[in-house]
Amino acid sequence: RRKLRTDVAVAFPNLSAEQLTEFIPNKDELNVIKMYSHKGEAVTVYMNNRNPILFEIEKALYPTVYTLWVYPDLLPAFSTWPPVLQKLAGGADLMLPGVVVPSSGFPQVERGTLCAVTLLGNRAPVAVAVATMSTAEMLAAGMKGKGFAVLHTYLDHLWEYGDKSYPPTLAPLVTNTAEKESAEDEEETEGKQAVISFSTDPLQHVDIGDLSLKERDACATVMGKEELHENRAAEADEDANTEVQQEAEDSRTPQEQMDALFNQCFFHALKCKVKKSDLPLLTSTFLRSHMFSCCPAGQQLDIKKSSYKKFSKFLQCMQQQKILHVKELSKGVESIVEVDWKHPDIRAFAVPEGFSSASAAQDSKNEDRGQVYHAPEIIPLYGVSAKMVPLFQESGHRKGSILSSSEVRNIIISYVKTNELVDETNKNFVKVNAILCDCLLDKSEQDEISNLKWDDLLSRCLERLQPLHQVTFFGQEPIVRKGNIEPIDITIAQRSSNKKVTIIKNLELYGLDPQCVANILQQKVQASATITPVPGTKDRVQVQIQGNQIHHLAKMLLEEYQLPRKYIQGLEKAPKLGRKK
Repeated sequence: RRKLRTDVAVAFPNLSAEQLTEFIPNKDELNVIKMYSHKGEAVTVYMNNRNPILFEIEKALYPTVYTLWVYPDLLPAFSTWPPVLQKLAGGADLMLPGVVVPSSGFPQVERGTLCAVTLLGNRAPVAVAVATMSTAEMLAAGMKGKGFAVLHTYLDHLWEYGDKSYPPTLAPLVTNTAEKESAEDEEETEGKQAVISFSTDPLQHVDIGDLSLKERDACATVMGKEELHENRAAEADEDANTEVQQEAEDSRTPQEQMDALFNQCFFHALKCKVKKSDLPLLTSTFLRSHMFSCCPAGQQLDIKKSSYKKFSKFLQCMQQQKILHVKELSKGVESIVEVDWKHPDIRAFAVPEGFSSASAAQDSKNEDRGQVYHAPEIIPLYGVSAKMVPLFQESGHRKGSILSSSEVRNIIISYVKTNELVDETNKNFVKVNAILCDCLLDKSEQDEISNLKWDDLLSRCLERLQPLHQVTFFGQEPIVRKGNIEPIDITIAQRSSNKKVTIIKNLELYGLDPQCVANILQQKVQASATITPVPGTKDRVQVQIQGNQIHHLAKMLLEEYQLPRKYIQGLEKAPKLGRKK
């Protein structure tokens, strides 16, 4: 805690000693959480009073919007238009044409300076960003190009981790007497109180601060008539302005539009693409192979931009309406096992113009071959077990914390160096203290071993942590499962009349539809392929095809599907090719 307070004081010298003590209190509970960004970067988040107050990326500290609402002048601030917030929350960076030029001028910043982004009329920051150019360079570039790389915004996942409160209303600082008098005149002519808070639906209304109804309408179309310099900034990027105007014309929020698009593609896929013989159907295959192909031209399905956030939640909603039934046929892998094609919503759905319902059946036949399979990204992870907590608690981790192998390695190295356990006579060895002894040594070894090699130390640590793995399927949220992932298991079995069959299991774990694989193999090798239940299980299935087809399987899994060889078991059972005489 003392080190964190020191780091914060160095990072944010504007904080007084009193503010620093208030920000990092001595007695209040301070939690440390490890997260991962969409890019896979490890992010350390510091929580106080259930709100994230700081986040750390590559040893650099950044404040969250919750912190900036308490200390709004902590960072130099740049203002933008309220409609731009939706773009920033969706992952966009802040372009210079969208930055409002104040009459008092910009704050002086250098390239790489950490800045706050506010909305016009309210001093409460809504984003944390890094300047990509200095103030002088921005003006020299004619306010064109990317001005700020956005790291965190109000409405993003980090904000959702807190109490999800809305920005307070903080009046803009009045820099001179003339501005103050004009502001007072404006208030008198308006004759009513300014809007001081967000609507309960923040995406529907982003009007805050001292903006009248007339001014809010002007902001919605990025065409402020009274402020000429603002008008010029908005007109500088005509393409962006047109896009904002088109969004303003639709009364629905982007979230509602994405929900409607998901509903349309869902019913379209069930009505025209999926047949009863396709069931059970992997939910990932249904999304990738069927719903994506039903998306109108120029639009793209993105579950993160919908109100559901996860495709599994969307399907749960449809299941509650008794349209379909989703079941977990194998651990962590869900499949659609039943569809009510007589449901009124499916019957009432009309195929949108531009889609030929007559060709839908042919499309569904060629769907498996036409869709490109993307091998999932599999990352081994480790969970901190109860026995290993003493070794990891110094780094802020507790029981159940999830770490990658590189993070485990860095934590162990840091622990050894902090406690000065490197053997002075031979730096390849580490001295075993009481905590290392309890965590890493068996009872029979505790009296015998006093030193461990670095490699032995790290391997023992990984062995005693709980094995986990993270699977990320194309276009979906990462899934963390317990244990090590089971490999695709290929075996050869003997049947009557000395005939051999090839059996393939665990395809679903890798996002492969067993029925699809069976159909492709059947066409390639011209042999009978069937789907049968896995013996000893209730709902899992396996592919069975006549003959020893491991050569064809290896080519398909390794070359076509690009699956790593370590996740395929049984390739060594391929028949040996004899020499031609």
